[in-house]
Amino acid sequence: MPGNKKNDGMIMQAGILATAGIIVRIIGLLYNSPMAAILGDEGVGYYNMAYNAYTIVLLISSYSIPSAISKVIAQKLATKEYRNAHRIFKCALIYVLVVGGIASLFVFFGAGILVQVEYAVLPLQVLAPTIFFSGILGVLRGYFQAHKSMVQTSLSQIVEQILNAAFSILMAFLLMRGLEELPESERLSYGAAGGAIGTGVGVLTALLFMVMMYALNRKLILRRVQRDKTPFDDSYFSIFKMIFMVVTPFILSTFIYNANTFINQTIYQSLMMNRQNMADTLVAAQMGVVGKAVKISNIPIALSSAMAAALIPGISGDFARKDLKGVRDKVNKAMKVTMLISIPAAVGIGVLAKPVMWVLYPQKESIDLASSLLSVLAVSVIFYAMSTLSNAVLQSVGKLNSPVINAASALVIQTALLSLLLLYAPMEYGPFYYILAMVCYAIVVSLLNAFSIRKSTRYKQEMKNTFFIPLLASCIMGAAALGVYHGIYALLSSNLLALAVAILIAVMIYFVLVLKLGAVDADELAGMPKGHMLLKVARKCKLVK
Repeated sequence: MPGNKKNDGMIMQAGILATAGIIVRIIGLLYNSPMAAILGDEGVGYYNMAYNAYTIVLLISSYSIPSAISKVIAQKLATKEYRNAHRIFKCALIYVLVVGGIASLFVFFGAGILVQVEYAVLPLQVLAPTIFFSGILGVLRGYFQAHKSMVQTSLSQIVEQILNAAFSILMAFLLMRGLEELPESERLSYGAAGGAIGTGVGVLTALLFMVMMYALNRKLILRRVQRDKTPFDDSYFSIFKMIFMVVTPFILSTFIYNANTFINQTIYQSLMMNRQNMADTLVAAQMGVVGKAVKISNIPIALSSAMAAALIPGISGDFARKDLKGVRDKVNKAMKVTMLISIPAAVGIGVLAKPVMWVLYPQKESIDLASSLLSVLAVSVIFYAMSTLSNAVLQSVGKLNSPVINAASALVIQTALLSLLLLYAPMEYGPFYYILAMVCYAIVVSLLNAFSIRKSTRYKQEMKNTFFIPLLASCIMGAAALGVYHGIYALLSSNLLALAVAILIAVMIYFVLVLKLGAVDADELAGMPKGHMLLKVARKCKLVK
């Protein structure tokens, strides 16, 4: 188990989790390409509809468990109450066994209520058992995260995604190949169910991995519990009450924060099918194209999700010790690192949307639409990163209701916007309205959260080095990347080679600019993931002293 250094290695632990998150999303993109080739936009649409509905129930039942458990256990560890921390762990397991079991049964028997398109029902039913296993997995991940060790969670995520990818492709292919006599839409429904089987296999494998990690550390954990000199034990009643009081706001904020995807999907399906008389197969195909853009934009958001997970134990500990300066320092460092990566990622995705889409989803009939959607959605990367991080900060300092209120407010605004656009604007731009609603939501949440943080912690966000210089450097980088791409493509007619060189040049230009413009100094660079290696390179190039 990890040590207890005061520094906590927050950025390093976030770097580990972020690296795993990015690897997971890259694997997801790589396997989504053959899945799209097997299922087509319509089949992918059925899978996405089922997966979005599954995600909503997962959010309510177990998705927030790692963060919530991490928070409450970290507070006990900060005061060296190891026995009470372990009692919380056991109670959390009981909680997810009950809630996860109920949620799985609800999804299996209520799938027809959760999705409006008939052919998305079977994939959703196949996903139902995964909710049960995800809850147990979440508790184990949260337990290790509370000890400020992200390695176990990171490795389990990579294992989960590898198995998910392999079995999703295999099962989708076998079911599509073996059911050729069925009508096309029904056959695609079974193919999407094959993808859902892969998701379940991945989660179950990750759970077995985390159980093994716990077993390897069990002797050390129990030794610390036995040596604990805390004069009192929290009662199981008080622990369950505490879990409920902490988990519920986490669930509400996470649910509302992520419910926009499901709500957007439901509104889009309903208005397009019932008011605009669009065929359900065409709606499914459009949702499949939208899903391509969303999956690519989610890659850089992995950093903010990882930073948030790493931030919660450290800030919760500082807040429990009434160290507000420590809280503000951690928030400042986390926001700066997140923006240094999220801003150039957003610009890069925006200017190179079509080359990226061409590599990952080369279906000719939808590539222009998918690329245009991705270009519009790119701006949301910055604001989703900010809102994810700020959610974690508010939860860590005990402001559990603020993320709920802020997310709910943003949800009302974006839902009204999407509904008005779909009802009164030209119908042919429907997918763009869906994307615009997502962008609107991200902006509103991030601004409301920023105001709440300032009010509760007296935190004042530094702007120049966190936002302005990275944005300026990113714009120069983006222009250069676009020029390099088109130049090389004109010479060699190779999209992959032109894209790879453009990205490499872009990274080098951005690295030089943020250092030369003073956004990052030598100490800050050394404190980042792989910072010493980056500092060595920067000094050799005479970019820093």
